[in-house]
Amino acid sequence: MMRRALALAEKGLFTATPNPRVGCVLTQGERVVGEGWHEKAGAPHAETQALVQASAAARGATAYVSLEPCNHHGRTPPCADALIKARVARVVAAMRDPNPAAAKGGDSLAASGIRFDHGLLEEEARELNIGFVSRMTRGRPWVRVKIAATLDGRTALGNGKSQWITGPEARKDGHRWRARACAIATGAGTVKADDPQLTVRDVETPRQPLRVLIDSHVETPPQARILKGEKVLIFAAVGGKTLPNAEIVALPNAGGKVDLTQMLEELARRGVNELHVEGGFKLNGSLVREGCVDEFLIYLNPSLLGDSALGMVNLAEMTSLDQRVALKIRSVDRIGEDLRIVARVD
Repeated sequence: MMRRALALAEKGLFTATPNPRVGCVLTQGERVVGEGWHEKAGAPHAETQALVQASAAARGATAYVSLEPCNHHGRTPPCADALIKARVARVVAAMRDPNPAAAKGGDSLAASGIRFDHGLLEEEARELNIGFVSRMTRGRPWVRVKIAATLDGRTALGNGKSQWITGPEARKDGHRWRARACAIATGAGTVKADDPQLTVRDVETPRQPLRVLIDSHVETPPQARILKGEKVLIFAAVGGKTLPNAEIVALPNAGGKVDLTQMLEELARRGVNELHVEGGFKLNGSLVREGCVDEFLIYLNPSLLGDSALGMVNLAEMTSLDQRVALKIRSVDRIGEDLRIVARVD
């Protein structure tokens, strides 16, 4: 039943942001009497949908919820109150709510006489909402850096050309990861070299992520494709400049570049749970050096470009293997002719 609740929650993978992805299943014994999932902010919560579907059968039922029922008045009333009013007998949550404003719904349920349990498939539930958990507990988004490279770790020719290193299946898969993100970021160098749109196109989605550009000196050409369509958020190190269809936020660091840590904090304040980065090796290196990367999404194509081509991450020269950036591989999958590796900073 909890696996069904998690599958329902995943229906909101592209749309629930900035809210968590939540699914709910109501049962009488082994019979499902109601279920629901949260689609988007302002829409009914998963528990509310399940209760409406169950109607009178909710009384005495068990509710399996992928996240502890909320306990506050936001755009919708508290789900804990709705479950209490429906007189369910038991609520099983995969995980507690990390949002301090909405937490403790389980305590309210228990105080009303409803049995409350949590921890069933908790790891799976946390993975589904890894960005939301990050924003609530760390005050910053979950940062995922996507890289397309050859087997010898090269991401572009020496002249900067990189389209296309990987095959169509890998590029489509990359758009699925774009679609689940709240925001997609790139750097000014990538805009100059590739002129990307930075939008989701290869998969269907009703929502386009916020586009973020890191451009220290606001050197992006006004005709760049990234400035077309929905408004772009630009982080710079200088103030007083403008670009069409863009909001520019100046966050300089001591070196005259964008303060990347402050940038993440600002994105969290704007409700960004997952930040998907598609930049060049310089931006990747800056993010790694400043401790801003949580996860790498790497596509490796079975080809070689050699030493004259550009690498994945621009890091300072190391004199000891102990200085390596350690990663833990989460998964390795074949996507078309390419390999997809998901690895997290250890």
